[in-house]
Amino acid sequence: MAQVGRELGEREGAHRAELDEARRCAAALRAQLADALEGFREAVSAAGAPHLAVSLGELRPDDKHARAVEFDLARGRHRAIVTVRARGEVTLVGPFHAGKTEGPCKTFPFAAETELQKALGDFLENFLAEAATP
Repeated sequence: MAQVGRELGEREGAHRAELDEARRCAAALRAQLADALEGFREAVSAAGAPHLAVSLGELRPDDKHARAVEFDLARGRHRAIVTVRARGEVTLVGPFHAGKTEGPCKTFPFAAETELQKALGDFLENFLAEAATP
């Protein structure tokens, strides 16, 4: 097992810088969404609907890809995921219902910051609208 660990560690260690960059990108995107969700939480609470609050997950290794990190948004059975891959891509997944097929997905290269920012806003709006629908 030690030999297997060394071999896998050496293979994946070659991608550490790219994975560190993906983690930095994911942390920045999560911070943006945290700020936006705080404004949303304050607004729904002031309007008398605090039950619409959304939880924002922590950064974690991606569930499907070894060289990626992710975080999620959740309210009840509604989910959305932001995945950031070491190869320089951000994928916005959802919104979808927990236990159902994930999707729709939109993927952007790190360099497409303007397009990603617009899509991130649309992604959050779509999630909030769906998650608040009875």
